[in-house]
Amino acid sequence: MVLFRCCGSRRVNTGLYGLSIGKKIHIVTLGCSRNQVDSEVMADGLKHAGWTLVERPENANVIVVNTCSFIESAADESIDTILALAEFKHNGSCRRLIVTGCLPERYREATGAVLSEVDIFLGTGAYDRIVEAVEGIPGSGSCLLPDPDAIPMSGGGQKRFIDRVPSAYLKIAEGCNRSCTYCIIPKLRGRQKSRPSDDILMEAKTMIDAGVKELVLVAQESTHYGADRSQPQPENLADLLKSLARLSNRIWIRVLYGHPESINADIIETIAETPGLLPYFDLPIQHSSDQVLKKMGRRYGARDLLDLFGRIRSQIPEAVLRTTIITGFPGETEHDFNQLMGFIQEIRFDHLGVFTYSDAEDLSSHRLPDPVSADVAQERYDLLMALQMDISREINQHHIGEKTDVLVEEMPEDGLWVGRTAFQAPEVDGITYIRAKNSPNPAVGNFINVKIIDAMEYDLIGQISD
Repeated sequence: MVLFRCCGSRRVNTGLYGLSIGKKIHIVTLGCSRNQVDSEVMADGLKHAGWTLVERPENANVIVVNTCSFIESAADESIDTILALAEFKHNGSCRRLIVTGCLPERYREATGAVLSEVDIFLGTGAYDRIVEAVEGIPGSGSCLLPDPDAIPMSGGGQKRFIDRVPSAYLKIAEGCNRSCTYCIIPKLRGRQKSRPSDDILMEAKTMIDAGVKELVLVAQESTHYGADRSQPQPENLADLLKSLARLSNRIWIRVLYGHPESINADIIETIAETPGLLPYFDLPIQHSSDQVLKKMGRRYGARDLLDLFGRIRSQIPEAVLRTTIITGFPGETEHDFNQLMGFIQEIRFDHLGVFTYSDAEDLSSHRLPDPVSADVAQERYDLLMALQMDISREINQHHIGEKTDVLVEEMPEDGLWVGRTAFQAPEVDGITYIRAKNSPNPAVGNFINVKIIDAMEYDLIGQISD
């Protein structure tokens, strides 16, 4: 089925919180961390309406799929997941199947025409209608698509049902004002809408009080936070970070989804000088060829990027750099690609993700000449990943012998724990395996000091320091 072909999504199930009779719901989240936050908001509303979240779809009376359609593989996964879960309407206790998020927002009423198994579709501006949808808006195939720009961005601290302790995402803004030719986000999420800082701080304090040890700030463009807010007073990311750091001296604060154009000296200086703010810079560059960047609608060049990363590392020698790359973009020549490989070798990012260009008719880039074949794009992807694997392996080898704090997240088996260092972001970077040799067992949710004793391409192995 090829109605919608569109970042490798991940599947995250909201967990098991007990079983009640008759009002049991299963939520599946696909896509990015911002979708995860949206699912947690919906889960909180459903919980307060008397619904119990269950881990297994066969036990659910209602199933909700919060979808992604950013690129082809994400839309494919969304469709496959919907069709698989639709089987529980025939073979389980499910009576309603609801699809929310980016898939219906992107493809509008066409989703109902093709996915007839779905009872209701909610777009990205309709998350606040979830209880109403779950409890029975009449009309199979209804599609609710209010304007995403009408989403309220304040409300006394966003209420969420979080099961991700000790780490949790904190959404600080929604939407994007950029016009990158390969990106559908402004259409799906509207223009940038920053949350009031007081609202963010209230939510952050609630999460810290609940035991969250790491706040991960997310938005479509986190470093542009506050640029759309001038009343009652201007707000910006540097000031927000300082206020968040004052809430507790026992947490990590990490920023994801920055932008090379909107990160400024104040943000870098604030991260350098403020305890608790991790010197972790997630700045997707997409490419380093000036001509490719221009076609992408990115208003910087290779020289600007070299200067930016040089300033960060000069001011914060321990800074961790993460980026993402798109290869196979229309018009990307062999020279452009070799330039990109050389740029990556020069910068030596701590973490790097690669996507092959995903085309679609509703993208501005669809009209660009000289498309790159799928085979060539895949070959370039493989070369980039092989290069980054070598770089990552060498960087990780340098950590052997170091002692560093690790946030313990789980115990997959007796005697083995899994956690992350400050230079490993949740879900997108590697992890640290911990063995407690002749030491007290670490508690999940705590920071412990670990000595790194071995390293792999992306993951580390450590033991509790004496």
